[in-house]
Amino acid sequence: MRILEAATYRGPHLYAARPMVRIQLDLGALEAWPTNRLPGFTDHLMAALPSLEAHGCSYKSHGGLLLRMREGTWLGHVIEHVALELQKRVGVEVGRGKTRSVKGRPGVYNILYAYEGEGLGRAAGRAAIELVHSLLPRDLRGVEGLDRVAPPFSDLTPPLFDLPRTLEQLRAISRRETLGPTTRSLVQEARRRGIPAQRLDEQSLVQLGWGARRKLIRASITGQTSHIAVVTAGDKALTKTLLAAAGVPVPRGGVVRTLDEAQAQAARIKGPVVLKPLDGNHGRGVSLGLETPEQVRWGYEQAIKHGRRVIVEEQYVGRDYRILVVGGQVVAVAERVPAQVVGDGRGTVLDLIETVNQDPRRGVGHEQVMTRIVVDDQVREMLARAGLGLDDVPAAGAAVTLRATANLSTGGTAIDRTDEIHPDNAAIARRAALTVGLDVAGIDFMAPDITRSVRETGGGIVEINAAPGFRMHLEPSQGQPRDVAKAVIANLFPPGGRSRIPIVAVTGTNGKSTVVRMVSRIAREMGKTVGLTNTTGVYINDEKILEADASGPKSARMVLRDPTVEVAVLETARGGMLREGLAFDRCDVGVVLNVTADHLGLKGVDTLEDLAAVKSIVTESVSRRGVSVLNGDDPLTLRMARHAGGRIAYFTLEGGLEMSPFLQKHQAEGGLLVALEPSVGGGDIVLYDKGRRWPILRADEIPATLNGQARFNVANALAAVAAGHGLGAAPEVMARALRAFTSSHAENPGRFNVHDAHGFRVIVDYAHNPGAMRAMGQLVTQLRPSVGRVIGVVSIPGDRRDEDILEMGAIAAEMFDDLIFRELPDGRGRPEGSVLSLLTQGALEAGFPAERLHRIASESRSVDAALRMARPGDLVLVFPTAVGAVWNQVVAFQAASPPLSNAGQDALHA
Repeated sequence: MRILEAATYRGPHLYAARPMVRIQLDLGALEAWPTNRLPGFTDHLMAALPSLEAHGCSYKSHGGLLLRMREGTWLGHVIEHVALELQKRVGVEVGRGKTRSVKGRPGVYNILYAYEGEGLGRAAGRAAIELVHSLLPRDLRGVEGLDRVAPPFSDLTPPLFDLPRTLEQLRAISRRETLGPTTRSLVQEARRRGIPAQRLDEQSLVQLGWGARRKLIRASITGQTSHIAVVTAGDKALTKTLLAAAGVPVPRGGVVRTLDEAQAQAARIKGPVVLKPLDGNHGRGVSLGLETPEQVRWGYEQAIKHGRRVIVEEQYVGRDYRILVVGGQVVAVAERVPAQVVGDGRGTVLDLIETVNQDPRRGVGHEQVMTRIVVDDQVREMLARAGLGLDDVPAAGAAVTLRATANLSTGGTAIDRTDEIHPDNAAIARRAALTVGLDVAGIDFMAPDITRSVRETGGGIVEINAAPGFRMHLEPSQGQPRDVAKAVIANLFPPGGRSRIPIVAVTGTNGKSTVVRMVSRIAREMGKTVGLTNTTGVYINDEKILEADASGPKSARMVLRDPTVEVAVLETARGGMLREGLAFDRCDVGVVLNVTADHLGLKGVDTLEDLAAVKSIVTESVSRRGVSVLNGDDPLTLRMARHAGGRIAYFTLEGGLEMSPFLQKHQAEGGLLVALEPSVGGGDIVLYDKGRRWPILRADEIPATLNGQARFNVANALAAVAAGHGLGAAPEVMARALRAFTSSHAENPGRFNVHDAHGFRVIVDYAHNPGAMRAMGQLVTQLRPSVGRVIGVVSIPGDRRDEDILEMGAIAAEMFDDLIFRELPDGRGRPEGSVLSLLTQGALEAGFPAERLHRIASESRSVDAALRMARPGDLVLVFPTAVGAVWNQVVAFQAASPPLSNAGQDALHA
């Protein structure tokens, strides 16, 4: 076996709409060994992971996978199920996967399976391969490329495999990256409501929603949680003072700094007291039921470990309750029972604790719904009060309380009492939360009976907690679970409120950068703050916040996280979609401009149909109420309509009587269409929708079209109008935006930038594939000077196929009178000089005269040569890699010497 590739998809991707791990596996000789031909393999795998029997597989019933293995299935399929099961064994429920053979490559499979945490997902994939490999016959063993999936777990070398040890390592990974119960419940509820959620750190900071509508949470602390309220709740003395002033029952007591003060305060209370740190939490350092000076001393020693000041207060008699208040309303009540064990007449207290800790619902810290009991000084003190030690054997049925406090974080359990709370007690809890100012508050309430008012029975509030945990309410040890996350999310995003901003995603082989800038201009004209990504950077309105090729998902996430952005306009390139999918689960407008030969032969994309499948990810991710914008003049984009989301909008350069019958029918049926209709000034851009017709503007009114001659920018404007209509822009708004859209370097760098200051015209454009070069060739035909020459500086990235490079040279031969081919800085791994050789071959085979063809590897030197060759009236076209540097070079150019003669040009070439 050999692992060829591994990828983690975080959004919709080529294979599915959900996040998944993909492992591309070459079975090699094992292609001839399905599971029914491997002696003992199925039995040994089922013995290792008996829970695989529950996998229904294609039979969709218990035992389905087992039946498939008995009948014979390939190992890639088995690895998929094992990866899912290993995640489940460590507490992560994921159940989606699929394995598909790779077209045209026998024995090669794409294994895909769902994950929750990326690290765990990748590690489970490696472990699954190692487990399956360890069960193979000796002569069929051998695996390469495991590190492409995940780092090694241990020093064990395949085929050696230790399943228990591996599961423990997977649990450790899961503990590090899995969200705790409270945060997880909030994220799950948000997603259930269709609210996007993305984790922002390795802890529990999560963003809900996009852009200007986002809300942040960290566990149950929300973006609406007041800092003053949190500080107040952390100061227990201040909290008691505020609550008492509001008429809320609280225990008598005070704050002390020394042991003498603590004992004096306890003596004044005259009864059992509680000692706790002034600013502690999770029950740390809390001691209850202290009556003698010696007990107070011990309690003081425990509390002072966790703070410089200690509260001494009367102990309310009764049971310990936690009341959860969200948005001023009681949403759940739980009775908390301190950690305890029940004797069986045989085991010691320590044995009983170990037995209780075996409950799979108990974990370390907050990872599970209950916490394992830890033996410490508090436990030993509690046992001593009962006359017991860890080695004593309690009588059968005898309950032994291990802690005075009932916190779940110290091993306590919970009983749901939500439906039993007395209205007076609920009102007291509400008033307390509102007094302190917490939007989410955990009220620690002591009462003899929660069904009766504490104003009659005695009792009251002993603490208010910011960031209360939800575990006791989500999965109480007894009673009905409460969906408390629902109330929190409803408080953050009230019914009818929006969590998403409009997202426009633009893809295609050519024109993406220009279209996103046109759409951004339209959205700006609508009065919106726009986040834009393209190949030159990330922009918030006019501010460039990152200079980079920002056409991938990482840059898109930067925009979607920005709290000022009201509309996101995202250039969405092929590379990012193949690498990790989209940055969002769905968009409002998806645009596919065209599909022409580029990047073929890379990442498994070998044909135009393969490339179209990648581009269609964008339109397949359009929301039900959104708009998919497709090029009606491109057969490959037309085919995408079948699987595109939302309404379909077409744009076409062939409007009016020349429009295709298909598009005429679409228009007649009330479909959304943007067409260029013949008229003066390069034609009229017209919008059709639901039987209505809106003339937007003439093509020649858009400066970027160079009086309507640059047909590629006319097509880009058509697509931008369709996208703007999808955003809800009025026709006059779109017209105003496009009339102001230029092709200046400042506004659209590297996209048809024109410079006329040297006595000859220079056009700088990032055309880097045959399709883009052909479009420029059509423009050159119209711009060709009557007496001057057309000079070109041409290259193509080195990772393109040989045939693409040859074609680029042939197209250039048809466009230019003088040609300079360059290679650097975009060789992309090809041997030095090979790009120049192929371009030259293509041009010469197309009949270009050798004496007018020059080869200069350096970009700056090739541009300088072209500028020095130019004479007044000439047209120079430069197709750069380093767009900014080349533009600056063109602007700064000064003809220090007369134009080069042919002999001088030859010398420069040499």
